[in-house]
Amino acid sequence: MLLKFGVDISRLKPEIRRSLKTVESIFWTLSEREAIITSTFEGSHKVASLHYANQAIDVRIPETKRQEIFQAITNALRKDFDVINEVDHIHIEYDPK
Repeated sequence: MLLKFGVDISRLKPEIRRSLKTVESIFWTLSEREAIITSTFEGSHKVASLHYANQAIDVRIPETKRQEIFQAITNALRKDFDVINEVDHIHIEYDPK
């Protein structure tokens, strides 16, 4: 897994950190490349964003595999995670209901 320059994963809570292995595996399987985390807690996010609680990540995805990767991550992480297909990335947050 690659990190965009300036991204720090050291503060991620265990729940979201455990998802990284799954995300990385899906990327290698479907796109034959590493996932790139573009944001954790740093940067500008909505006021109540789980990024600030160290429970969310943004991941850059290849446009040609966008829907396939998005669906695979959504299916793999299931009920305790919200996976949102944003304009230029996938937002993944640990948010149990």
